[in-house]
Amino acid sequence: MVKKRKKLQGTVEKIIKPRHPALPEKAQIAIDGGEELYREIRVENELTDEHGGKVRLKQGAEVDIIVEADSNATIKTPA
Repeated sequence: MVKKRKKLQGTVEKIIKPRHPALPEKAQIAIDGGEELYREIRVENELTDEHGGKVRLKQGAEVDIIVEADSNATIKTPA
């Protein structure tokens, strides 16, 4: 099945430490061009490198955000 996607740019604004050690650290990302009240997202600060190792984002890092959906979850826009 073909997927539709959009790539956005963002910046890690801050790293949020968990209140409890068992909880994951979060990265707050500001999406460039996002609406004022909706431009930040928070995600667990754990990524995987090319060798399968675990890595974390740093504050100030430039990141790409990819929104992806199956073709059957999208509709054509009128021309």
